[in-house]
Amino acid sequence: MRAPGQLTIQAMTAWLATTFASLVLLPPLSLVILLAAGLLVQRRRRRLGLSLIGLATAALYALSTPWAGGVLLKSLEISTPLDPARLETADAIVVLGGGRRLDDAEYGGDTLKGISLERLRYAARLHRESGLPLLVTGGKPGGGLLAEGRIMQRILEDEYGLSPRWVEDAALTTWDNARLSSSLLQKDGVRRIVLVTHSWHLRRAVPLFEAQGLEVVPAGIQFSRTRVDDVFDLLPTPAGLRDSTFALHEWLGILWYKLRSIFA
Repeated sequence: MRAPGQLTIQAMTAWLATTFASLVLLPPLSLVILLAAGLLVQRRRRRLGLSLIGLATAALYALSTPWAGGVLLKSLEISTPLDPARLETADAIVVLGGGRRLDDAEYGGDTLKGISLERLRYAARLHRESGLPLLVTGGKPGGGLLAEGRIMQRILEDEYGLSPRWVEDAALTTWDNARLSSSLLQKDGVRRIVLVTHSWHLRRAVPLFEAQGLEVVPAGIQFSRTRVDDVFDLLPTPAGLRDSTFALHEWLGILWYKLRSIFA
């Protein structure tokens, strides 16, 4: 039997490996690599080199537009905004962490990123509307002093006057969130949960929780739009590239989980 420390090291190593792989495969680094390859190749194979340069440039432009980012995020959505009536059928609310800021100067230590705070705020609102108990989940991917679950617990207590019933603080991935949270919930007889995360994350997260034997009511936030309201939706922006990268990261994660389930 492996010692707990060995399992932690292996989990962190696996997280680092998958994080590095995603950086290489996703924009902007993947496009930089493609552009560099084109510049290197064009000396000997000019047509191929120019094709790679053109592909990298066109992809960067397209993926940086708010319209393309919205379309890609919309492709991940599996539900509409939550109907409050569905809260009556659930046993608990689960909110997934979305990242931390390490050793943050103004807070004097680790705190939550904006994505996590958005999810936490909505979970607090649903809790007040329904009275359902809260579970917060997130570990320490990338190191740091405080697990994300513990930071969420502290913010709920200090800033919202709420106390989560369960705190999961070891998860490094969404798969860990589902596996470790379901263990805590099922010990207390919880079978049906309201799952709070961004709407583009639900396609990956919901099946993982369902695979653990839980019924899931999706509670997404920040649903995307795909219409073109003005010319600025077709011009490249940092926010457009961010949204496209979020979406491609999710599709890459979904593919990875499917491959892992096949070869496990």
